[in-house]
Amino acid sequence: MQKLSRSDEMTGRDAELPVFQQHRIPEAILALGTVADPDYIDLFTLVTGDAGDWSPEQWARAAFGDVASLRAQFIWRVLLGMRLARRRSPDHVAGWRIAARGDNWITLAAPSWMLTGNLVIHIDGEHMSLATIINYDRPIAGRIWTRLSAVHRSLAPGLLRDAHATVRAKRH
Repeated sequence: MQKLSRSDEMTGRDAELPVFQQHRIPEAILALGTVADPDYIDLFTLVTGDAGDWSPEQWARAAFGDVASLRAQFIWRVLLGMRLARRRSPDHVAGWRIAARGDNWITLAAPSWMLTGNLVIHIDGEHMSLATIINYDRPIAGRIWTRLSAVHRSLAPGLLRDAHATVRAKRH
């Protein structure tokens, strides 16, 4: 695992939580996606002693429903053309369909006219991991996502830390 530098301006306990980008993606994580042979995958892991205090769905709703901003919705809906649900629903998180779930993981899925995407949240002991899995359904998807993925990777550590702060705040 490669420890990432802190790129956000958080203070306090959550700012100190380590987030790692893993470059070797475990087969167990790959198996949770709906994309059989992904063209892009990344995995970020937040290390915190209370990761298991919340369900994967609670983590997903905090990260994508509460923390991810209108900028994320703009990227997903406009730049990537993802077909996301418009209304809140128990079957969707921030418009992404809940494709599958288990006791310690949840897989969100969304298609667009050019790609298919998955967001996988996996809880393992003190680790909460977010995998982004993408299949390029058209050649242009690779060119677009290559540019957007740099932004995605720079924002992921802060997203995980902010999601942690959000789930903790909802507990109190």
